[in-house]
Amino acid sequence: MKRIFFVEDDLSLISGLSFALKRQGYEIAIARTSLEAEKLWTDGKYDLVILDISLPDGSGYDICKKIRKTSKVPIMFLTAADEETDIIMGLDIGGDDYITKPFKLAVFLSRINALLRRSDNFYQTDTELDSNGINVQLLKGEVYKNGEQLDLTASEYKLLCLFMKNPDLVLSPEQILGKLWDCNGSYIDNNALTVYVRRLRTKIEDDPSEPRKIVTVRRMGYKWNTAD
Repeated sequence: MKRIFFVEDDLSLISGLSFALKRQGYEIAIARTSLEAEKLWTDGKYDLVILDISLPDGSGYDICKKIRKTSKVPIMFLTAADEETDIIMGLDIGGDDYITKPFKLAVFLSRINALLRRSDNFYQTDTELDSNGINVQLLKGEVYKNGEQLDLTASEYKLLCLFMKNPDLVLSPEQILGKLWDCNGSYIDNNALTVYVRRLRTKIEDDPSEPRKIVTVRRMGYKWNTAD
């Protein structure tokens, strides 16, 4: 049985979503404050975290940052904060998906199932990726360039893994957004994706102004280039 850690202070939302999730066969642990969340996270083991951003004693962003220091568990933000900057921040600090209120229950459950499925598939086979002087330790969530550890955001890490798992294949922006964030451009657009790629290039390329690892294929997308 998959265990879901649900951090939310709205009692009516907690009641309705908990009932729906339990009917889907999930076990739910609920925290209504940051303090409760910290204790439950320390004492439990979970397959998915759902975070509200605005809590009585803190922010879901801070909880996400703390979790990301020790875990790669999938994190979904569920919040009324629907500004693009809020969404980008949530994904960049380690969120895997972002749903804004109000939302349809069927869509919410579908996104949870997809997020858990992608998480299971991510670690299913490979434990290490190695190409172009870049080494990724998947079980540890660590990335090295020529033996030196890199400091990547969660979004940069996921993007790098996607490229390295698909060497020499052109990935369209739509494919990338769908595989990493399951948002089909609803939350982050191609311009935001361009920013993520540029940030990643500054960390892994020898010369980011002339990238050799992540190359742009005009009018098609990007690819992880293994050819010299």
